[in-house]
Amino acid sequence: MSQMIEITPSAQDYLVELLAGQEQKGVGVRIFVLQPGTPQAETCLAYSRPGEEKEGDVKLEGMPFPTYLEEKSLPYLEEANIDYNKDRMGGQLTIKAPNSKLPKVNENSTLEERVNYVLWTEVNPMLASHGGEVSLMEIADETVAVLKFGGGCQGCSSVDVTLKEGVEKTLREHIPELTEIRDMTDHADRTNAYY
Repeated sequence: MSQMIEITPSAQDYLVELLAGQEQKGVGVRIFVLQPGTPQAETCLAYSRPGEEKEGDVKLEGMPFPTYLEEKSLPYLEEANIDYNKDRMGGQLTIKAPNSKLPKVNENSTLEERVNYVLWTEVNPMLASHGGEVSLMEIADETVAVLKFGGGCQGCSSVDVTLKEGVEKTLREHIPELTEIRDMTDHADRTNAYY
């Protein structure tokens, strides 16, 4: 587990000092990724008061304070680095998680992770030339990908062809267990549409 995420000695010292200022004893940190596996992914570090840890959280051993990693964020936190650099203004805590936006997908990856990976590595680069993008909203009924188009794709007159011939074909090629691909976009809004 120690190879998964590195919290440098300077970051540990900074966090020890920060946590010592809390009124309650035993406060630690919890590290997780919001919108993992997408370009909007954001790696977060939050206070974790005793009893606030979630079921499935992994406790990082050998730390001078309680440190929890969110279970579903683990693949996205691989090779992450938390550092603290002092400067004239005080200093800055930085979190670098190179796998947060595109995780290393493998045979154990969830359907959601694999769909996101295909969308961001195969599909969106094609749609970008028209100023569009597509994102996964949810996996419904275990094998249905519910998508939302944005940018130039929203309201585009060719979106049905793009969905059937481009997006659906690419997703089914890479992920044959998908039984259906649905579009939940409001295409009546033609504000940014590419024609």
